Parts: sequence; C-alpha cells; structure tokens
Amino acid sequence: MAKNPEETSQDVKLTGFSRLEDGGVYNLAYIHDNGSPDQTFGEFKPGKPDDVGVMLPPGPVFSQSHFPRRLFSKKVLFKRLPILTNLSTYSREDVVPDLVAGVTVGLTVIPQAIAYANLASLDPQYGLYSSFVGCFVYAILGSVKDSPIGPTAIMAILTNENLNGFGSAGAIFLCFLTGVIQLLMGVAQLGFLIDFISGPVSVGFTSAAAIVIASSQIKDLLGLQYEAKEFMEVWNELIFKGAYQHAKIPDMILGLICMTILLLLRKVKDLPVGPKDSKDRNKLQNFAAQSLWLLSTARNIIVVVCCGIVAYWFETSKASGMPKFRLSGNVTSGLPVLHLPPFEAQKNGTRYDFLSLCSEMGSAIIILPLLSILEDISLAKVFSHGKSIDATQEIIALGVCNFLSSFVGSMPVSGALSRGAVNHASGVRTTFAGVYTGIIVLLSLHFFTPYFKFIPKASLAAVIIAAVVFMVEFHVIKPIWKTKKIDLIPAVATFLTCLFYRLEMGILVGIGTNVLFLLYASARPSVQVEKHKSEWGIEYLIITPDRSLVFPSVEYVRSLVSKAGVKQGSSSIPVVIDSRHVHGADFTAAKGVKSLIDDFNRRNQPLLFYNLKPSVVNIFKAVEPVSFIHCSTERELYDTLRSYANLPALRQSISN
Repeated sequence: MAKNPEETSQDVKLTGFSRLEDGGVYNLAYIHDNGSPDQTFGEFKPGKPDDVGVMLPPGPVFSQSHFPRRLFSKKVLFKRLPILTNLSTYSREDVVPDLVAGVTVGLTVIPQAIAYANLASLDPQYGLYSSFVGCFVYAILGSVKDSPIGPTAIMAILTNENLNGFGSAGAIFLCFLTGVIQLLMGVAQLGFLIDFISGPVSVGFTSAAAIVIASSQIKDLLGLQYEAKEFMEVWNELIFKGAYQHAKIPDMILGLICMTILLLLRKVKDLPVGPKDSKDRNKLQNFAAQSLWLLSTARNIIVVVCCGIVAYWFETSKASGMPKFRLSGNVTSGLPVLHLPPFEAQKNGTRYDFLSLCSEMGSAIIILPLLSILEDISLAKVFSHGKSIDATQEIIALGVCNFLSSFVGSMPVSGALSRGAVNHASGVRTTFAGVYTGIIVLLSLHFFTPYFKFIPKASLAAVIIAAVVFMVEFHVIKPIWKTKKIDLIPAVATFLTCLFYRLEMGILVGIGTNVLFLLYASARPSVQVEKHKSEWGIEYLIITPDRSLVFPSVEYVRSLVSKAGVKQGSSSIPVVIDSRHVHGADFTAAKGVKSLIDDFNRRNQPLLFYNLKPSVVNIFKAVEPVSFIHCSTERELYDTLRSYANLPALRQSISN
C-alpha cells in the first residue's frame, strides 16, 4: 500500500494521479510544504477512498512523472548489470566450475581465433585481439552464463567479404560500427527486428555460409596460392583453371590427417565408459570418461600445437629433404595498444573519411550487427532450458563488447555456439568464466606469439572445415516440407543468393521474401462464408474474416463480402460479418467499411457487424457511415435479425 504523504510532511498538496502499466497501480504525485515535488506508488481502487484519505478518479489522470528515479532504481540497475546479481549469489562452489570452463574455452578459442583471422584475411594477432575484451565485458553485462563472446566463423567470413580493400583498418571500423548500431538497437529496444529472420532463412544462410567458409579454406588445406575468394571464383580456379594440379603434397597430407583426427576426436567423448549414469561409475571409470571428454574438447589446441611442433622441427632441422609447410607467418607479439578505431583510411592512394568509409561498407553496417545478434540470441536460446531471454540486455551487452573491442584492434564478435557447448559441458556456473578465458588469451599474446608463426595453415584450415561442416542443415528440408512447403521458398532463395552472390545479400533476399509473404497474407485474408437459417425461418449469411482489417486487405474483403451478398445472399437476405478475429482497423479500413455499407444500402440488403471490439467500433463510427449496425451479444443479433422478418424480400424467402 502506498505511503501516506501526510506522514512525510505536515502540509502536502496533491498534484495528480497517473495510472502505471498495471491496471490497478497508481502513481500519487504531491508537493511538500517546502515546495519540493515527491511521489509514491501503491495499489488503489479507483473511485474509492484510500489510505491518504482522498477519492481517486475513475480513470487515469496524467501527472508529472519522475523517469530518472525509475531509470536508476535498484531493479533496473540489477537488470542492466547482471554482475550485481551474480556477485550477490556467488559462492565458493562456483569458483572451480567457472575456472575449469574458462580455461577450457580459452584453450579452444586460441586456435580458432588464429584460424578465423586467416578466414577474415587478417594477420593472426587480430583473431586474438578479438578474443579477450568481449570476455571481460560480457562477465559484467551478459545474462547468459554459457555464452562466450569472441570471433566466429560467420563474423569472420562476413568481415572478409566487406573489407573492400581496407585491410585490418576496415575490420576494426566494422567492429566499431557493429557495436554502435547494436547499442542503438538495444537502447531503442529494436530487438524485434531479429524476428524478421525466420527459421528457414536462418537455415539457408548458415548452410550456405558453411559451404562458402569450407570452400575458402581449400586453398590452405591443399597448400595452394590464388586470389579468388568468392564461392564461384574458388571452384572456377580449382577445377576449370586447374589449380588443384599444383597442390603441395605435404600440406595436403597434413590437412587431411588433421581433419580426420579432429572429426574422430569429436566423437571420442561419446564412447561408452561403464554405466551411463556417472553416479554408478567407479573412480577409474569416471576418470576415463572425463579424460575422453577433455581430449575431445581440447582437440583443436592439441592438433594445432602438435602440428606447430612438427613444423618447427622441419623448419629448424638441418637434414635435407625435410618437407616444408605453408606457415602462418610472423605474429605481432605482445598485448595490443589501446587506440581509437580508424575513422579515416586509405585505399589505392585515396583517403576516405568517416562518411565515405560508411558508404564503402554498404549494407554490411546493418547486416553484421543483425547477424551478430542473431548468433548470440540463438546461442542463448539453446542453453536457456526454457527460461526467457532478455533480448534487450543481450543486444546491449553485445554492443558494448563490439564497441570496446574495436579499441584494441578487433574484428566484429558474437556468441560462438561451438565454444558455448564447451562452456556448458564444462559445468559453467556464471559469466565470470569469461574472465578466465580472457586471461588465457592475454597470456598467450604476451608469452607465446613468437611461436604462432610455426603453425601450418593446413592445420588451421582443417580446424575451420571440421567446425563448419556440421553447420550445413540439409536435414531440416524434410520437416519443413512436411509442415509448410512454402517455407522452402525463402530458405532456398537465401541459400542460393548467399552461395552464388554475397552472404549479406542472401539475408536481405530471405527477409524480403518473408516480408512479401506476410504482406500477401495481410492483403489476402481468408474469409469464411456460411448460410444459416434461424428458428423462425429467416435465412442469413455469416461472413468471418480471419484477421484484422488493414489497408492492403480492405478492397479484397469488401469485394468478397459484396459478391457473397449478391450471389449467395440473393441481394436480399441479411449478411452478418462475424468480427471475432478483427482486433484492429485503420482509417482505410473504416472508409472501406463505409463504402461497403453504402453498397448494401443501395440494394436494401441488411448488413450487420457482430463481435466487434469497442476500439474498432469507434474507428468505424469516426467516418460517419450512413447506417452502421453492430451487435455485441448473440441475443441482440437474433433480435435484430427478427426485426428484418417483415421486409418484403425476406417474407417471400420465409414463405418459400
């Protein structure tokens, strides 16, 4: 119950009441005797005395609101800074699981980051620069414990497609813009835009992206050198121009061996060790099962480190005839320098300012933020276990991650599903695990970068291909076909556009196709027509639209109702429009209804509206139709129909 202002001040002046979001909750505003405004909240019953001894009005009376006070309330603070909730409940039991998960993900992200930098056509260190700031920021702002923020295959290939010759400066600039756009979307609560990327479109995009990514790595897997990057260009170079004939045998053998080992180690964790329930296993069986799981989880770092050792041995060996691999090359050692993102860049001797850079990036400045959010939200849903996801908080957290990462030379980042699975399987408890992951990456940058140059490119290509091959989702074609065949159209359109043109254009084509379907459904609603006969013998038509009336559908519905009234209603019997599904209408719909009423009046045929919402009634009345008859109850409808029984045309139909 609300606090009595008279207990706070001996002389207060009530300034008004305002209804809050919950129907029975009111905001009581008043002024103290010293002139300072104040307010209190409580549950009041309109029109009845409450504990402050005043009579509240029956409806909302708007008064001055104190938004800053609500904005910085404890509830909002804990909602927008999830770390406060984690700190309040953190215990000793959470430390070890978070440490294990953080270190495991750290060992996973290092080889992936180097590989994704290569995928984005960047030097290896930029992958590592992209792998630690997001971990620290998300530990503070993130709301999903399993989500590890960092470079991903999709973000890397999209970055590669949109560098436009600006190199690392273009990637960092894209990261900055991605963060800014995501922050704006989060503050404006525009997360609903992700809903326009339907499941079939997402499937088509990820499947095509996986094939494009794998195709881009064949060059390194076979030790080839060519400039082609696009899917068609790559296969044209490989097959029709005969590039495969120049494959380096050592790289090809190493790449195929690495892929085989990675795919086998992926399944090692599924090997049965004793009883399925871990509680029924003995210590040796538990140790064996955990060892297999660790071997499977750390497969990327194991393969890359082993290949690096072999390559180092071959490179430094004085023996003749030792095979040579194509290596990653020199990696800038040490931690990145904190600096502003490049707001100017040069290409081919031409200087581009901020606006020119934005223009050069084109649709990427919208598509990358959206797909980054889509990746992260999809990951959050996978591990939410049915709990609701605060999409706005996730968008804000991801925006801050990208924004701040751009100050250390990062490419765009997002939540990585593969590392999220590692996090989850490691028993992560809170987002603090990201702190340990970030520390592991920083240690690798500080101490191990001189050795990264010995990592063969074939091993990194194998890591990427082995990761993305499972992103191809052809298995969903069958269930889509069984449920709604038309959904295959946006899926196929997205897939083909991504594969043969550009990834970001594929997403736009998919979204556009879905929007066209939605507009068509809105413009062509289903209308059911039934003929009924009352107990007293009068016939009438009931016409039921299946959705609200909006401007694209007005003429279509008007035409159907008019035709039904003439053909099935013989231009005489009453027509009842059952509006149970009409939850809203607009001005164009109201004008269309007015014209429809005029059509029926000209041929003296009764037209009634039934089950109309009060708000829709007001909209229709606002255009002042000649004769607008609406019935709220079934009894009222029958009484109105009975009143038409004396019309000559209806008397004739009853007698027949």
